[in-house]
Amino acid sequence: MPDDGQPGVAGEGAATGAELYVGHGTVWVNGDNGYIAMQVSGLEVLPGAGLTDSGESNLVDTAITNGAKAIILDPANADGSIGAVRRAVEAGIPVFIINAEINQQGLAKAQLVSNNAQGAALGAQEWAMQLDGEGSYIELKGPPSDNNAATRSNGYETVLSQYPDLTLAASDIANWDRTEGRNKMQSMLRSHPDIRGVISGNDEMALGAIVALKQEGLLDDILVGGFDGSPDAVDAVRSGELAYTVLQPVAVFAEDAVKIADHYINTGETGLDSEKQLYDCILITPDNVDNYTSPFVLEE
Repeated sequence: MPDDGQPGVAGEGAATGAELYVGHGTVWVNGDNGYIAMQVSGLEVLPGAGLTDSGESNLVDTAITNGAKAIILDPANADGSIGAVRRAVEAGIPVFIINAEINQQGLAKAQLVSNNAQGAALGAQEWAMQLDGEGSYIELKGPPSDNNAATRSNGYETVLSQYPDLTLAASDIANWDRTEGRNKMQSMLRSHPDIRGVISGNDEMALGAIVALKQEGLLDDILVGGFDGSPDAVDAVRSGELAYTVLQPVAVFAEDAVKIADHYINTGETGLDSEKQLYDCILITPDNVDNYTSPFVLEE
């Protein structure tokens, strides 16, 4: 990439691999968060491959071969990514996990993730309030391989079980994907046309559900809630198609990850009191949507 003094930006929704030059070595970053970490001044990004298990494994091996000073990883799989992380650690490369966890403590130097339980409770409370605490609904879930999916679904259940007049009509796994969200929504609507709401484990599935509801002429009658705070979801909140989204502070922890990695390279210490660091989520509704100033950034 030409050095024009400006950070590179990966396309929205693109999975990227990147080498970030921090002055004394290379910090390798993968994931959709790589471009957000570019907000740190003076870093250069070189786009790479994707976030499948095999793609991630290959990229980690490449980073090891290239002698990366650190790896910042948005893991593809809570269990499946452990092997790649272990190989990097055994090669003497510190790994810093962001956005999603791996199911093993003590390998990564830090795991910086959203407080998904807190965010799920925040979203479910807003969603239930807007439904006046009654009606049947559908839930769209993320993949079982991602701990965030279970944490969010459990968080929803913890809150919504306190509303006896809210009834779960159906749920299905749509794997964080917009097209699957649309298809699963269409299928469940055939059996449950009288639902009042859809609560989704992420924004992409919620946006897919919105497409299905619009096609059936039902969107005005059914409340849809999301989770992530993606730009497309925020646009949907602005337009009134999405009731709310729960913002993950991705911009904050992605930038923190680069700073922590840089500090570790310099000092051998992370400066953290524990490996896992939770970042609280923020609700985005029509009341504060205009404070969303750039991807995953909400001004107070």
